[in-house]
Amino acid sequence: MAAFPLRPQAAESKGRAAQADSGFYAALDLGTNNCRLLVGTPSPQGFRVVDSFSRIVRLGEGLTATGRLSQPAMDRAMSALSACADKLGRRPLRGFAAVATEACRRAANGSEFLARVNRETGISPRVICAREEAQLALASCSPLLQPHDRRAILFDIGGGSTEIAWVRLNGGAPELAGTISIPVGVVTLAEREGDSCFTREGFEAVRDEVAEKLAAFDAVHCIGQEIRQGGVRLIGTSGTVTTLAGTVMDLPRYRRQWVDGVCLDAAEADEALETLFRMGRQGLAAHPCVGPDRADFVLPGCAVYAAIRQLWPVSRLTVADRGLREGMLMRLIQGDRGRAPRRPWC
Repeated sequence: MAAFPLRPQAAESKGRAAQADSGFYAALDLGTNNCRLLVGTPSPQGFRVVDSFSRIVRLGEGLTATGRLSQPAMDRAMSALSACADKLGRRPLRGFAAVATEACRRAANGSEFLARVNRETGISPRVICAREEAQLALASCSPLLQPHDRRAILFDIGGGSTEIAWVRLNGGAPELAGTISIPVGVVTLAEREGDSCFTREGFEAVRDEVAEKLAAFDAVHCIGQEIRQGGVRLIGTSGTVTTLAGTVMDLPRYRRQWVDGVCLDAAEADEALETLFRMGRQGLAAHPCVGPDRADFVLPGCAVYAAIRQLWPVSRLTVADRGLREGMLMRLIQGDRGRAPRRPWC
């Protein structure tokens, strides 16, 4: 078993050290499509990244059809998690958190797989609910909110699900007013639809399906009415929106620092979506902000975005290349500083 100085399950019980603004903190997000790790140290702005890791593992491949994680998918994830354990072993950690999301929530053998992860790597991811996903995403994206914002729609188009958070500000700290999670993500759609999303009819069918799933949430929170009153910010955190941003900006290669926090005119994002749609699979594989590993997932994600855009026509889109890892790091650091409790929200 790989070992590192602070085991994951000890992170929340470890007492505060004398120097709360020093040392290393790490956060790991095991999702349906990706395994991601972030290591940082506290800074006046929140934290400074000192190491990171991201690998497409497709843990949820075949899950919709079988209800179980497949052996090849688990082996790919184990390889990535072993690489993460090696990175974690290089530094003494003051705090560490690891979470697993939709694939492990849904799979009949999810807990069995996570037990194997703990045995072989020493990492013990905690399965979190959709509401906590939204809370962590909000924690990471809240610096992108502006004083004049009254409300915000925060969406995360994941591999196995899409999370929407409706956020109330009212001049104070962001408050989660409501959340919804729909079991539609880029991996599940790519498997279910095959080549369909590469056709206009199939793309629009997925868009309309997602819009229908979100309609009741819109009605409960009167989001359309709030948008008409103004002061509503739309924030997207996912590979879909960062790809749209890279396309709008015509980047020669993708770099997080060029994209994170950029605010796009929604009409420009619509044009970028059309550009990506016309490329087809081969063109997407050659796109500098997509590549062959993600070519199958871009248009399903764009169909979900198109539904959000259709239902909530906000004129600007704020793009966030940040998510659960950043939210977990902020939680760990603020917990040591005594500003926030280290506990799940669900």
